[in-house]
This record gives sequence, structure tokens and C-alpha cells, in this order.
Amino acid sequence: MMPVECDVRLFDELHRLRGEPTPLVPRPVEAELDGLATGDGEAARAARVGLDLLERCELRETDAGYADDAVLELAGAVDAPAVTNDGPLRDRLLDAGVSVIGLREQNKLALTQP
Repeated sequence: MMPVECDVRLFDELHRLRGEPTPLVPRPVEAELDGLATGDGEAARAARVGLDLLERCELRETDAGYADDAVLELAGAVDAPAVTNDGPLRDRLLDAGVSVIGLREQNKLALTQP
């Protein structure tokens, strides 16, 4: 949802930070976006854009059913940073030893190490 909410060119920024790896997305994130995409308003529009962007990602199954738990599980399992702008999730990831890519400056991403 970051591209709409924060005017971030997400894939360009990920390429700048990480090179060419295909972003991995846990299935529960897709389910959460599906739920948010209904209706009107900026959040629904951002979720619809997020769903469209999933075409450029690789969806992965996880044991966790809740999106935040699934992000933590997947990032830890593949030893890769997670992308989030959610403060509580960011804190959980860093506490678990997972690096986080998040918004810095106005529309740039930066990597934070635990």
C-alpha cells in the first residue's frame, strides 16, 4: 500500500537497496489486501494497487494465518529483510532479529538492521 499512501516507487527503491531479487509475499498478506480492497477511500485504493503489484512478487505459503505473523515467519525463514511501514510490526521484526526496509525521507526506503 506504500506506493499510494507514501508516493513510493516501491520496486525501484527495492532494486536500489537489494538488487534484483523477486520480492516474496506471504499468502496472508494477499488475503488482508483482498479484505481492505473493498469499498471506497484511499485505503481501499491502496489495497487494490497492492494486489496489482503482487503480480511482480512470489507468493509463499506460511503456517501463520495473520499477515503480520506471516511476514515475521517468512522473513525469518528466508533470512531476508521485511518491507513494512507499520510501526508495531517493525518493532516485532527488529526484536526478532529481522532487518526491516521502511520509509525514510519523503518517499525513499532505507534498511534498518536489528
